[in-house]
Amino acid sequence: METTVAIIGAGPTGLLLAGDLAQAGVAVTLYERRSGSSNLTRAFGVHARTLELLDARGLADRVVATGQRVERLRLFDRIRVDLSRLPSRFPYLLITPQYQVEQALEERAVALGARIVRGAELTGLSQDADRVTLEFGETRETASWVVGTDGVHSAVRGALGLPFPGRQVLTSIMLADVRLDQPPEDVLAVNAVGDAFAMVAPFGDGWYRVFAWDRRKQVDDRTPVTVDEIRDVVRRVHGTDFGLSESRWVSRFHSDERQAPRYRVGRVFLAGDAAHVHSPAGGQGMNTGLQDAANLSWKLAAVARGWAAASLLETYEAERHPVGRMVLRSSGTLIRMAMVRSRAGRAVRNAVGSVLMALPPVRNRAAGMISGVGISYPSAPRAADQDGRLAVALRAGKYVLVGEPVEGYEDRLVVLSPAAPTGQAELIRPDGYVAWRGPASRAASVLPRFLSVGAARVSPS
Repeated sequence: METTVAIIGAGPTGLLLAGDLAQAGVAVTLYERRSGSSNLTRAFGVHARTLELLDARGLADRVVATGQRVERLRLFDRIRVDLSRLPSRFPYLLITPQYQVEQALEERAVALGARIVRGAELTGLSQDADRVTLEFGETRETASWVVGTDGVHSAVRGALGLPFPGRQVLTSIMLADVRLDQPPEDVLAVNAVGDAFAMVAPFGDGWYRVFAWDRRKQVDDRTPVTVDEIRDVVRRVHGTDFGLSESRWVSRFHSDERQAPRYRVGRVFLAGDAAHVHSPAGGQGMNTGLQDAANLSWKLAAVARGWAAASLLETYEAERHPVGRMVLRSSGTLIRMAMVRSRAGRAVRNAVGSVLMALPPVRNRAAGMISGVGISYPSAPRAADQDGRLAVALRAGKYVLVGEPVEGYEDRLVVLSPAAPTGQAELIRPDGYVAWRGPASRAASVLPRFLSVGAARVSPS
């Protein structure tokens, strides 16, 4: 069977991408190695920028209803990042399990016409100038483009022969789903004491997920985890074990910092953990992957529909690779600061951190980077949307012109009247970034740069 776009990996990144392409009328098939769904997830934080992307797809209210909000994110000891002042309709971190996000995205993708094939493990990939051939055991499928969203052990990345340079950051990280007799006062309880850290996050159904690490016990990932081991680390880090009792699941894993040197080889792309992985500090993993998907989806759709030249696809790596590198650096800095071992070192860290976080420019930049709200592309800043009108307009999956109507682009443009006359206009990309802004009188002459068949630029020179 032939499809226009084949996506390998049905995690959040692949599901968002599939839904966007299906909405744009592009034939898309999503292949997943697993036969069924799983709620054994590591991601629990949905940041403000991700909630904005979900809002632009009509999903934010549903996801927000499943979780709890954190307006001040504690990094370690007394250092906190204030998210309540973010220039966003979602000035907080939402704590909700990853599977809640996946379920919403999967239902949207299927409703829009995406095809999902489970139990399909990629065993081979080859491409020529016109198409990509995929092998799933004895079965062969073809596609015009392929996107690997199949995680850290990506079969797509391996088939392309791309290296995944980097290093191991933490070993023997423990996960456990437990019951607590005395739930933490904070929605997200997180702290580090030099030789250990522990985070406790609620599922919302009476169960809690614990992430724990103990410098004193570094063992192989296959070593069994005991409840007593989890309880000991939580008590050392938080001063209490919160009455930790029964567990329903435990595991052990390691965390790497790695990034593929390229996000595209010919007709094949990488996104999410297949392209970059980093430490769990700051909760960036799932969020960065979803933002990869939002950047790539509209570009693939525009080329597939004949609205843009194939060169538009070059801008995906140009825009997202630097973001992935920045996230690796910022999350790596956080985890290394959290793991300062000596008491004197932690005292200096806390003193310097407290002074810096009291400075508005530093405080705002930290909140913007962690939340994703502060991330923009060269010549394409994030569009402001304080009242939610832009998010509603973006649900059509098209460019949005904030200004007066311009005829001739109804199939790929939504016009949003400005809240008040300003004489200015903005053209917003489908991913919520500003492609152009200037005098409203120039809009009609500017639009062909972006919306005419064969247009390739995403921002004017």
